[in-house]
Amino acid sequence: MKELTDIKTIEDIQLLVNTFYDRIRKNELLGPIFDGIIQNKWPEHLEKMYRFWQTVLLEEHTYFGSPFPPHAKMPVNKTHFDQWVGLFSMTVDELFVGETANRAKWQGERMATMFQYKIAYYQDQNGQPLA
Repeated sequence: MKELTDIKTIEDIQLLVNTFYDRIRKNELLGPIFDGIIQNKWPEHLEKMYRFWQTVLLEEHTYFGSPFPPHAKMPVNKTHFDQWVGLFSMTVDELFVGETANRAKWQGERMATMFQYKIAYYQDQNGQPLA
C-alpha cells in the first residue's frame, strides 16, 4: 500500500476531484441530482472543480467566478450536504494526509454549511441569488 502524502500538485487535486465525483455519481442520494444537472457536461464540471480546488488549496489562482449561483436552485437539504461532506472527507482521508488535506476537509465543510444555509434561504424566500 502506498504511503499517503499531502495534497501538493494539480495531479493530487485531479485525483481527489475525480475520485470524489466518481463516488458522488454512484451515490443513491446525490448521483441523480448531480447527473440531472450536469448531464453530459461532466468533463467541463471536473475541469472547473480542478481549478476551484487548485485555487483554494494550492493558492494557484486558476479559478475565477462565483461558486454559489449555479447551486442556488438545487433541490437539496441538510441530508444531502451531510452526505456530500461525509464522502468528501472520506475521500480526502483515503488519499492524503497532512496540513493541506486537513484544510481541504475544513474548506469542504465550511463551503457545504454556507451553501446549505444560502440554498435554504432562497428556497424559503423564493429568491434569486446575485450573480
